[in-house]
Amino acid sequence: MKYIDNSPKSLSSTNIKALLISFAVPAIIAQVAMSLYNVADRAFIGQGVDALALSGLAITLPFVNLSVALGAMVGVGLSTLVSIKLGENNIDHARRLLSNSLILNIIVGVLYGMVMLIFLDKALLLFGATESTIGYAREYMRVILWSNVVTHLYFGYNFALRAIGFPKKAMFSMITSVVLNIFLDYLFIMVFHWGISGAAYATVISQFICFIWELRQMVDPKLEVRIMRGYFKLDMHLVWQGLGIGLSPCLMNSAACLVNLFINVSLIKYGGDLSVAAFGIANSMVLVFVMIVLGITQGLQPIAGYNYGARRGALVIKVYKYSVIAATIVTCFAFVVAQTIPGLVSRLFTTDQNLMEISSRAMRIMMMFFPVVGFIIVSTSLFQSIGKPSISIMLSLCRQVIFVIPIVIFLPKAVGLDGVWLGLPLADIAALVLTVPFLINLLGKLKHMNPA
Repeated sequence: MKYIDNSPKSLSSTNIKALLISFAVPAIIAQVAMSLYNVADRAFIGQGVDALALSGLAITLPFVNLSVALGAMVGVGLSTLVSIKLGENNIDHARRLLSNSLILNIIVGVLYGMVMLIFLDKALLLFGATESTIGYAREYMRVILWSNVVTHLYFGYNFALRAIGFPKKAMFSMITSVVLNIFLDYLFIMVFHWGISGAAYATVISQFICFIWELRQMVDPKLEVRIMRGYFKLDMHLVWQGLGIGLSPCLMNSAACLVNLFINVSLIKYGGDLSVAAFGIANSMVLVFVMIVLGITQGLQPIAGYNYGARRGALVIKVYKYSVIAATIVTCFAFVVAQTIPGLVSRLFTTDQNLMEISSRAMRIMMMFFPVVGFIIVSTSLFQSIGKPSISIMLSLCRQVIFVIPIVIFLPKAVGLDGVWLGLPLADIAALVLTVPFLINLLGKLKHMNPA
């Protein structure tokens, strides 16, 4: 199917299928590319350093999730509000939001990096680091935290490019960053032998180069909605609106940070350092397919936000249905891969036979109900996309905190290590039951919405 023109005006198209493909395909490619950051880092560290280094890298996941959480609150929140303001034809507010997001990303990125550096060792021990793995985790995180503001700016303006109607540019930036990261991973780890810090330097340098390119796109005088002088003064009313919307993905990723803490502690208790590395490998598999689904939701978000702002409820429903179908196909395929060839996936990251066996079992159990995950993520994203963050927040927190944490604390006492792996799939089923009634209520309201 031919892509339609990518610009803010294209969001008003009634050809929803073509519009979703036009926005979602570049976003999917970009999200898969982003997931390859973790895959590439783990693969090169596993092959070029050792299995304990993989465990050390897995320990850093809560740090990364928390950074992503704060970045999403600014990037996703303000970008979603940009889409809504474009639907309302409020160009001035859209411009102000883009410029305000630059300031906020700098403030949040610097503060998070500095605070985490001060408490780095204490935080690593809290997240499950042991005497064998803390050195690896510290070495990696020092580089990442000193340059944390770069990551916030890079991802923030990737969201912004999609919000104003240029998903292909966002995709190009993401792919370029990943290609650079893979090349630099090989150079720094396999050639220069910089160890785990080589992966961190590769990530930071590749993101910085691509952020500079994104920034140049956002100041292009040919764009009607762009970063402009005179708009950098923080408009706190708009900022709080955007942060309110962004609170949902922020809490979602913060919840992931908290869950990872409990998971890591349980893994150390019932399986040791290798089980932490196994979780990192299995989680990489999960992440690749979740990123594809998130790419679909990023195609959904500007379309749903714009048409909700224009009170075109029928079009919001249509783009949601297409998104659910696409996401479910992806998660069903992931389920088949996890249940049939987990050993092949594990072999990409390590040659340690024991670690491969643990990783394969973890993958099979963690993804046993994965087909429903696409529906859950898209449905949660729909509430966020139309500026209803409270429901999105509640659904996200229930799935990732309220349901998971009790399972990973108490179930391993009865069944051992498998109880940790079971936390995620059992939470997915509970989240499915919770999501359906809220969704039915929303779809009913959208059916009766008429353009103003």
